[in-house]
Amino acid sequence: MLEIVLPFSMSIRQLIGLCVIAFSAGLIDSIAGGGGLIQLPGIMAFLPNVPTVTLLAINKNSSMLGTITAMFEYQRKGLVNVKRMWKSALIALFTSALGAYTAKRVPNELLKPLIVVLLAFLIIFTLFKKDFGQEEHVSRFSDRQQAVLGLLLGLGIGFYDGFFGPGTGNLLIMGLIFIYGENFLHASADAKTVNAMTNIAAFTMYVMMGVGNLFLGLTMGLFNMAGAHVGVKLAVLKGSRFIRVLFIVMSCGLLLKQIIELF
Repeated sequence: MLEIVLPFSMSIRQLIGLCVIAFSAGLIDSIAGGGGLIQLPGIMAFLPNVPTVTLLAINKNSSMLGTITAMFEYQRKGLVNVKRMWKSALIALFTSALGAYTAKRVPNELLKPLIVVLLAFLIIFTLFKKDFGQEEHVSRFSDRQQAVLGLLLGLGIGFYDGFFGPGTGNLLIMGLIFIYGENFLHASADAKTVNAMTNIAAFTMYVMMGVGNLFLGLTMGLFNMAGAHVGVKLAVLKGSRFIRVLFIVMSCGLLLKQIIELF
């Protein structure tokens, strides 16, 4: 009888639990961002004795496959403005790698208070400005200004995701709505194009560092991909109003997590 040897002396029950977590994270992340709020703590809970950097690499391996799946699903449904997003995505690819490289040498603890303030602002703003992201509207910026702001968004978000990470999807969605006048559905779709590039860059850095576990990363990645597939269908079916509510819920969860870690 063929014996399956699992990494880190895991049990089949642990593997199944991690796959369920990966599916849930892929589903949530493909709709409103914040999948890392589910997946990374889950990995840490199931594998408490594994080095943190290894768990981060496994998490990035899984989420990378999920965001790539969501990106292609949204593109297939015609919801991604490829002409608008490819430059932002490309610059985010490089700055994310730079951020990950910098994180190895510079402590990122100083960013924790900043992300708490930013998330609190996003939540309050979204709650009180009820029409924000509900409908498409003409951007307040000219085409040239949109192009410049889009590049700056890709540059900043890419570096931030590689250097620190929490809230990347949330900040990206809000930035896209603000710059281009998109609704939550189209912003979520466009965000996946940029987020996929930052995940690819960060995962590549982990591979170059020789950390992670390919078997577990790919196994969880398959379930993350399945969750992303279901999530995109749900987002398209339910529309911007549903995404807005989920966005607020995930942002609140992420804010609470950051406050707990800070204090």
